[in-house]
Amino acid sequence: MKSHRKELWMELPTRRGFVNITSDVEAAVRESGVREGLVLVNAMHITASVFINDDEPGLHQDYEDWLEKLAPHEPVSRYRHNRTGEDNGDAHLKRQIMGREVVVAVTGGRLDLGPWEQIFYGEFDGRRRKRVLIKIIGE
Repeated sequence: MKSHRKELWMELPTRRGFVNITSDVEAAVRESGVREGLVLVNAMHITASVFINDDEPGLHQDYEDWLEKLAPHEPVSRYRHNRTGEDNGDAHLKRQIMGREVVVAVTGGRLDLGPWEQIFYGEFDGRRRKRVLIKIIGE
């Protein structure tokens, strides 16, 4: 069995945002030489996410609005976590909702995604470098 590991580094200039990383994951699959297997893509930070959905700006704004209703950033005093001097208690909750990772089948050397499916990095406390792990296993 083959194994391939690659890291992506993300640094969004804004507190929150979504980045389509599908092409980066596809490139890693090609580099790996794996024809049949699995790829794990996960955010290596507790205020970021990786998820699969449609690459449609209206949907991304809907996510932003929905997440802000569920876990509003302000007032920052509402979160016990922020008593440590942080201001990102909401980002931890948003990450929990959106998820840490995705696993996608690799078939014939390609990501086996459904129609319209794309892989995204979700940032909830940006303006600093964070890591995304891509781990591919298979034959």
